[in-house]
Amino acid sequence: MLDHLTTEASNPASEDLDEMSTLDLVNLINGQDAGVALAVGQQALQIAAAIDAISTRLLRSGRLIYFGAGTSGRLGVLDAAECPPTFSSDPKQVIGLIAGGPTAMTTAVEGAEDNPELGAKDLQAIGLSSQDVVVGIATSGRTPYVIGGLDYARESGAYAIGLTCNDNSELHSHCDLVIAPVVGPEIISGSTRMKAGTATKMVLNMLSTGAMVRQGKTFGNLMVDLRATNSKLNARAKRIVKAATKLSEDEASRLLEQCNGEVKTAIVVHHTGESAEQARILLSEANGHLRQAIRGITRERSC
Repeated sequence: MLDHLTTEASNPASEDLDEMSTLDLVNLINGQDAGVALAVGQQALQIAAAIDAISTRLLRSGRLIYFGAGTSGRLGVLDAAECPPTFSSDPKQVIGLIAGGPTAMTTAVEGAEDNPELGAKDLQAIGLSSQDVVVGIATSGRTPYVIGGLDYARESGAYAIGLTCNDNSELHSHCDLVIAPVVGPEIISGSTRMKAGTATKMVLNMLSTGAMVRQGKTFGNLMVDLRATNSKLNARAKRIVKAATKLSEDEASRLLEQCNGEVKTAIVVHHTGESAEQARILLSEANGHLRQAIRGITRERSC
């Protein structure tokens, strides 16, 4: 049943793996990994379309929900968990689900991935709505848990994205959009935690980062959507304000104090000369997009 899958095929380059020197083994894995980025790059159009779909739904108060089994599920949970500390996003905005529940993050839950009803039930349990986007992750492209969840998502009106590392997989007919970086056979046959897992992590990085950038979470490449609530974040906030305003450290610190530790507000105040209260209004009108808030007031003054 799995014989036709690229991810399950034997890799000719590693047929003598157990007889290789350690250095040759390392070089082989590294050489094989080098092709992963190329495979992901070939899916650029699909990834961009997914980011736009996710961003549109998030702007409407929808959620991004990853779900999968085994390695695929763990990578989804990891990416979701990284969004709040990286982008100060609401922890409920990006969610990761894994077949078998939290226990499956560290311990295999036998049979969980083989149950399509479980995929639907897990999505139902979080109140999936038509405003949400789901990303079903299955490197094989055939995991019943994921396919069952994708079917339920489409029935609910949610936008369904499938992520697999096999072309023309079963997953394709259960999604609105498929991202399929084909990385080829693994060094250890069927060990999709390797190249397929790397490809999955790269795609998820792009999806969450791209969607958050579209939400106005960055100013250039600066993480501006944070509040200085402890000493570590206060130091980071000062560095960001300094970089965005060219102020000295002392000046950046004073500006942040005036703006209640709000980095975005401080940067708008500096660039527009407005009060902190007015800066917050400008940001709200620009849906949190810092550059748009600054350009908006600048444009008004030039008219």
